[in-house]
Amino acid sequence: MALRGARPKRQVELAEMTAGTPFAKRTREVHGTCCIGGGGAQAIPRRELALLAPVVKIAGMDIGVLLPTGTAQWGPADDPRELVAFGRQAERLGVSSLFVNDSLISPRIEALTMLAALAPATESVTLGTAALMPFLRRPVQAAQSLGSIDVLSGGRLTVAVGAGFPGRFGRPLYTLSELPWERRFARLDETVALWRALWDGADSFHGEILQFDDIPPTTRPSQVGGPPIWLGGATPAALARTGRMYDGWLPYPPDPADYASGLRDVRRAAAGAGRAAEDITSALFVSVRIDDDAESGRRALEAYARATYGMPLEELERIQAVVTGSADQVLRRLGQYVAAGAQHIVARLGALDLRSQRDQLERIADLIPAIQKAMDHTAVSEGSREGVDSRSR
Repeated sequence: MALRGARPKRQVELAEMTAGTPFAKRTREVHGTCCIGGGGAQAIPRRELALLAPVVKIAGMDIGVLLPTGTAQWGPADDPRELVAFGRQAERLGVSSLFVNDSLISPRIEALTMLAALAPATESVTLGTAALMPFLRRPVQAAQSLGSIDVLSGGRLTVAVGAGFPGRFGRPLYTLSELPWERRFARLDETVALWRALWDGADSFHGEILQFDDIPPTTRPSQVGGPPIWLGGATPAALARTGRMYDGWLPYPPDPADYASGLRDVRRAAAGAGRAAEDITSALFVSVRIDDDAESGRRALEAYARATYGMPLEELERIQAVVTGSADQVLRRLGQYVAAGAQHIVARLGALDLRSQRDQLERIADLIPAIQKAMDHTAVSEGSREGVDSRSR
């Protein structure tokens, strides 16, 4: 039993959450918010599958947005059916990915339902989850749903997964799902391994937790071996599991320095497993609000934090990456994450109605060329350093 990318076959490590990075400690202090608790993804190339409408794809860098699927992000007059048009607009503006989150904490359009609606309505953007919580679904049925979305989208799906956080953002959901909270990380790893096996044509699966025989044929995804699977955890155990077994990393650390140190640990674990650093997509989940007036932007994010999480912005900023200010200020802050190694930014737009969401979408799309320059500068700087290092040897 092995996750994609962990070759040759190896036992899935049954890792548990442990104390570790400053970010992880801050997260647990407030019971870790959001749905990105610990997920994973596969970083095999798939842009050749997007053969239809062109999209502004930054060389080495992707800029994506999180669709406002939760009712907390809708105004009284908003029609949630506009979300499909929102996704098409994002694609036209040059955004390279559309992500949705997954939760039972508040009412929202269910994640896989939203992606299924977007699949035939869009042409080239990556469709993703940030993050899917597999324990909310029967594992074989989830494999069928994910495979179907990948087929409908022509192979554009990326699946970031999570195991849920302690406190009200995670543990009660296991009760609703009639699953034990204990060994949740092992269950997550085995679920992903099961999906991969089914997508490769297996008709049985025997893990330590999941046991299935005589499984009917599952819909085979367009992508060979199935869509990439990303993991979003930032604890030492999660970083090690990402490096060994998953195809991408999608955390949301408030400090770019934490991102850089976490990515080093991921790559160190990958090297220990015989994998190359480029086998793992380094992504970032970040809340963004662009506003010409700094105070106005913070007020808007304050309202967003309270509506979405029931907590003040100051508390949210301790555990999640949050960026606000003028376009230049937001660009500088995002550039720090790019310099720390982020290759794919998933921006959650800090607004509480669809009109304001569209405004923020246009503002962040305007930053794409400048972020490309920041990525190019980082690549040149790294190349220069490597050249100096090689000459010194």
